Amino acid sequence: QVQLAESGGGSVQAGGSLRLSCAASGYINRRDCWGWFRQAPGKEREGVAGILTGFDFTSYDDSVKGRFTISRDDAKNTIYLEMNSLKPEDTAVYYCAAGGRATWSRGGCRRSEDYEYWGQGTQVTVSS
Repeated sequence: QVQLAESGGGSVQAGGSLRLSCAASGYINRRDCWGWFRQAPGKEREGVAGILTGFDFTSYDDSVKGRFTISRDDAKNTIYLEMNSLKPEDTAVYYCAAGGRATWSRGGCRRSEDYEYWGQGTQVTVSS
């Protein structure tokens, strides 16, 4: 059974940094899409970053380009989201996702409806 577990969320002041981790158990596909998503209160879930492992293709929402970096560690079956220069509008619950029918050609691995497995989410709060 596949399980995804996020960690690394917390509260920071604007301009600060956080690093989120998503560890997968029971999931060993080395060439597949993974994604980071976020959902703020009253808003729809949005795709923040996507990565196609095996090729290391990455994609980002315009709102986080230049500030966030998605990466992976195959040996640990883990993906990361390095978040710098955080803004109050980055406040949300962040989720990682894997599996399903997500592909690079379909939205750069950032279409939430394509993913099968989801983590439980981790809260990120940025204060001004």
